[in-house]
Amino acid sequence: MTISRILHMHFGKEGGAERFFVNLATAFGERGIEQRFIVRPGRVWMDEIGGLGPMLQSEFRPFSPKGLWMRWKVNQMIRTWQPDVVMAWMSRSSKLLPKDASAVKLTRLGDYPRHLKNFRNNDLIVANAPGIAEACRSLGWTRPLAIVSNFAREVSITPVPRAALDTPEDVFLVIGSGRFVGRKGFDVLIKAVADIPDAWLWLVGEGEKRAELEALVREKGMEGRTRFTGWVEEPMNYVASGDIFVMPSRHEPLGNVILEAWQADVPVVTTRSEGPSWFVRDGEDALFCEIDDVAGTRAAINRLRADTGLAERLKGAGRRRLEADFRRDAVVDAYLDLFRRVKAGDVADLTGTGVAPGQARLASMADAADPVGA
Repeated sequence: MTISRILHMHFGKEGGAERFFVNLATAFGERGIEQRFIVRPGRVWMDEIGGLGPMLQSEFRPFSPKGLWMRWKVNQMIRTWQPDVVMAWMSRSSKLLPKDASAVKLTRLGDYPRHLKNFRNNDLIVANAPGIAEACRSLGWTRPLAIVSNFAREVSITPVPRAALDTPEDVFLVIGSGRFVGRKGFDVLIKAVADIPDAWLWLVGEGEKRAELEALVREKGMEGRTRFTGWVEEPMNYVASGDIFVMPSRHEPLGNVILEAWQADVPVVTTRSEGPSWFVRDGEDALFCEIDDVAGTRAAINRLRADTGLAERLKGAGRRRLEADFRRDAVVDAYLDLFRRVKAGDVADLTGTGVAPGQARLASMADAADPVGA
């Protein structure tokens, strides 16, 4: 059974989840799949998917006249265009899934849901980590549920010259990237680097907490050695310019930025948040620090700075993990195979433990968990 048309509905902003949305849609396009998109207006990443298919822009407020019009528009699009798959990204978009349609109706979740009421019209849920699948099960989900992890975008990485951000070539440079919101913990990273007097810091991203982070930088007297890049088209080019990458998240369902740092060939420090606790091997492909632990974060940074042999081993292991467990083609194949199976009604053994082919270690970890919604 061929999957030839996919309708995406995405009302996210700017961050790692949105980058993966762009990555996966691009990969589907390269497989010759027709796509259409319903997205929030004014997103900085829209040009990256603009050539992949028609785009309808809407804020989608469910109980407004525009929300009712959007429901009608989606139903009409499905009836006339007849997609094989209608893919909602995150919980909010799931409200637009129609009750009746021959298409496979699913939600791709990259974070923990608070309830299941938005998924009443779903045929299945796809989670990108076992913890999210387990959360769905604990909330009472009994329909098919699968786990398919992320991949880092395959690009030819060109490190951004340090001079482009007025940074000396010979300084020790720490990189953090992501959306500037409280749960990402960038305040902890700033405090940790502040206590390493000769270290510099690049923060790659954008978000509602930027002003607070800039104020903290000033409070710590770090204006001269901290750079905010804003949203950039390819963050891996910035990560590749650093000596070390730190993900200080308080809550991180997966941690796609770790995959990007591995691809950029930079050693990683990460908190023991949910996603990294699942796939990172402490001391083998990254170093762990505890959540909200400024001293522990600083110690991990200093450890890698002092032990260049350890830093090189982490970099090599990260590259190998990407190839073994997070291959782009394997993830795309897993999605397409899942779509075909559900469309054919072949869900008898879909227990929520499926991951992309070739992800041997992740598969064994998922298989060890309780089945989710057969």
